[in-house]
Amino acid sequence: MDTANPQIEQYDTAAIMGGLYGDGIIGLKGAFTRGFVAQLREDIDVLFDEARRQPGGALARGPNRYYVEIHPERLRGFLDIISHPWVVAVCRAVLGPDYKIVEAGFDVPGPGAMNQPWHRDFPAPPATLVGRRLDSLAFNITTVDVTEDIGPFEIATGTQWDTLEGGDPMFPARELWPRYAARAQRKYPQMGDISTRSALTIHRGTANHSDKSRPVFVLGVDAPDGTNADKHDLQLTRAYYDSLPEEQRRHITCRVVDSLTPIVQAHAIEGLKMGME
Repeated sequence: MDTANPQIEQYDTAAIMGGLYGDGIIGLKGAFTRGFVAQLREDIDVLFDEARRQPGGALARGPNRYYVEIHPERLRGFLDIISHPWVVAVCRAVLGPDYKIVEAGFDVPGPGAMNQPWHRDFPAPPATLVGRRLDSLAFNITTVDVTEDIGPFEIATGTQWDTLEGGDPMFPARELWPRYAARAQRKYPQMGDISTRSALTIHRGTANHSDKSRPVFVLGVDAPDGTNADKHDLQLTRAYYDSLPEEQRRHITCRVVDSLTPIVQAHAIEGLKMGME
């Protein structure tokens, strides 16, 4: 295992853990070139068009807001993303040396996308509720420069530890919303930036008042005892799997197949389908 890479070791473990255990979100400016992100956007646009033409290929997350899980090898820069020193450093710091990549996909809030209700992406597991430990992370790479009119992501910092006891495990009761509004931060990343968060931190997409879409790449990573792989169907062809360096290959939880099969999206979140005014 690559344990002495100076590019990885430049990132401070305490700062990483402090940010993710505190606010619940951290980021790195300029992790990739704008050219790299433009290429990522080209690939996402092709995959999004394909997904919308396939039954079950794109999940509605509200009016004109979609999630699509993808085959990693359809992105020309997938290996560059999962081997980026900051990504590796964050995964090791929070999830341990045997972290596992379980999800690759993207969100697309299009023109007219509405405010989402405050939510988390899945119920908090016992590791977090009882053990007070994060066992999963979601990395995001914006493919556009985010401005106020394009519907920025909004996150209520520090709420990854909220138990939501007695109510819906993903959607806080409306009487709790003032707490989230008081803690809310809107994020305005630019092309080339990357962020990571606990998907348990209460958040929402805001309304897109522009005439542009805001595609965001999503990488889901678990600790060894995480269970989010159950929600996804990560597939790699044998040829692509064998082409990956061993250090990256050992971190991917996937099906190795002779040929890729269409993904029927399984991580539906019913409470997001309607959107809000």
